[in-house]
Amino acid sequence: MQGTVKTFSLPDGRTISIETGKLAKQADGSVVVRMGDTMILATAVASKEAKEDVDFMPLTVDYQEKFAAVGRIPGSFHKREARLSDYEILVSRIVDRAIRPLFAEDFHADTQVALTLISADKNLMPDCLVGLAASSALMMSDIPFNGPISEVRIARINGAFKINPFISDMEHADIDLIVAGTEHDLNMVEGEMDEISEEDMIAALKVAHDAIKQQCKAQWELCEMLGGRKPTRVYNHERSDEELEKQIHAFAYDKAYKVASSSLGKSERSAAFKTIREEFKATLPEGTVLDKFLSNKYFHDVEYNAVRAMIINDRTRLDGRKLDQVRPIWSEVSYLPGAHGSAVFTRGETQALTTVTLGTKLDEQMLDSPMNEGYSKFLLHYNFPSFSTGEVKPNRGPGRREIGHGNLALRGLKSVLPGMQENPYTIRIVSDILESNGSSSMATVCAGSLALMDAGIKVKDAVSGIAMGLISDDKTGKYAVLSDILGDEDHLGDMDFKVVGTSKGIVACQMDIKINGLKWEMVEEALKQAKAGRLHIMSEMNKTISKPADDYKPHAPRIETLIIDKDFIGAVIGPGGKVIQGIQKDTGATISITEVGNTGVVEVASNNAESLNKAMTIIKGIVSVPVVGDVYDGKVKNITDFGAFVEFMPGKEGLLHISEISWKRLPNMEGVLQSGEQIKVKLLEIDKKTGKYKLSRKALLPKPETPVKEEVSNPAPEAQA
Repeated sequence: MQGTVKTFSLPDGRTISIETGKLAKQADGSVVVRMGDTMILATAVASKEAKEDVDFMPLTVDYQEKFAAVGRIPGSFHKREARLSDYEILVSRIVDRAIRPLFAEDFHADTQVALTLISADKNLMPDCLVGLAASSALMMSDIPFNGPISEVRIARINGAFKINPFISDMEHADIDLIVAGTEHDLNMVEGEMDEISEEDMIAALKVAHDAIKQQCKAQWELCEMLGGRKPTRVYNHERSDEELEKQIHAFAYDKAYKVASSSLGKSERSAAFKTIREEFKATLPEGTVLDKFLSNKYFHDVEYNAVRAMIINDRTRLDGRKLDQVRPIWSEVSYLPGAHGSAVFTRGETQALTTVTLGTKLDEQMLDSPMNEGYSKFLLHYNFPSFSTGEVKPNRGPGRREIGHGNLALRGLKSVLPGMQENPYTIRIVSDILESNGSSSMATVCAGSLALMDAGIKVKDAVSGIAMGLISDDKTGKYAVLSDILGDEDHLGDMDFKVVGTSKGIVACQMDIKINGLKWEMVEEALKQAKAGRLHIMSEMNKTISKPADDYKPHAPRIETLIIDKDFIGAVIGPGGKVIQGIQKDTGATISITEVGNTGVVEVASNNAESLNKAMTIIKGIVSVPVVGDVYDGKVKNITDFGAFVEFMPGKEGLLHISEISWKRLPNMEGVLQSGEQIKVKLLEIDKKTGKYKLSRKALLPKPETPVKEEVSNPAPEAQA
């Protein structure tokens, strides 16, 4: 069966194709997007009816990579793909955030977009194609989707911008962004940079948007090849009561506006809005049954409109701040004595308690997915317990939100970590949000920066982050850019733009737009305002700690690295790991060995300096090459009739012949040396054929001027007489 294929070219001549009508035809919409050997199957399915009284968009996006796509069998016990990995969840979130704002506001049927990597080019990250695939599948369906959108990776490599670059090129990139948008606007940005300016970021976004426009056009052309886009399905997912809506608006709008402008705290403001609802209920005739679902919906609409109008008209915030004002900040380091590094960062009603733990190579995280293999030495885990917002919820482990927020903080902090030579540690940061009222991921960045310095990690610079918001009015064209947004300003606003940076520039960002009509001047103003906010937050952080601690905590592990020849790796490990296990048992140190090219990298870690030094001495002895003429501290291992075998270096034994023990002639070895005795020996010779070592003790003793008599070990009784 032949499908319908639309092909277009990237600026560098590489082609991308969108094929439909060949696979997964029972889905509402399906396509296969291909670039080189990378192929993504995208399907979109929506239920015919919505569940009762649902007032949100129940959208699920699942991205999964098949191991067969890269010719691999899964390494898990079951040998099959399991639940989504963190990386797959992050890619799913990228698509979700890009397409969610484009569904009709009154469409509430369960909708699922499934994206499957069915073939892969190991030199191309497939996340640059998932937005195009998801949007194309929706465009092939009758689901009410106000697309198309598309998504590209934009990187600046050696000073030049490139769309969807190869992985091999990214080593030289100082900008790495995933950007999504429609033909007219951007609505999602995520990525990391190397301390770039705001102007450079704007330039990257504009290049990305030009490519997005072309890919949106290709989707329309594919629809035309099929005879036009399918008519949108008929649906009616919302109940309404115009009279009730008018009553609630008339009664509550002015009251809600007054609460919004009263500068109350989060809990007090919530209680005040709740009081308005109770007052309205009290005005109803006795026996009136109020439609709970519709009344909650209409009250939410009133609060939404009142808060937005107050901010635009009065140019002030829910908590009384100016538009560009950051909430009060306090921070503290070394709060937890048992941690290797810790910090508390509080900004307004948002608080993060963050720890740093230093580990060895054995603590690295193994990455095992089709497009991600290897090990990670830097981990960041973000936790959002329900008590942080005063709620009661069971702890079911990290959700997609926690994984996404943690990844953003990790992107921001990893840019300032020292290289492997300066930092041999595996680093784990854990951020527990203890209070939340907006921007908890940015609090994690700030607390993480403080905790790294407290741990003594020689970071290149402090890192701070801020979340920017936007309130806009399509009718008047007025808008307000908000610095350090509250939770309510995020929920009721049009944008959540998180910017992370050092004193030199931006290192990470994440932007989600909930509306159409974002203008470039809005983005430029938000970035400029964010820079001022970031630098203010950093100045407050510097009052607590402005540079890394001079040393690690006393109880933190100390790590020393030794580079050895590849041929010595086996000698250090020993048969069946006998040697390395013995060293660890005898010294208490932890040892790991990694083969890198023609060398072996040996890491020795211990909380105790004595055990670390002891282990290093043993390993150096194993990998050292004996030198003829050098003197060694030896240990008698075995005594024979003709001499003794002495271990003069770890793992290396030589023969100390009876004739080389003393200048006196010894008739036998009885009583001359004891097993385990420590003696100094000199290496006389290394046999070229056998590699055996010949040792001498007498060479280190003064030579008598006159010949010495034979030394008798056990004189006879008559001799004694």
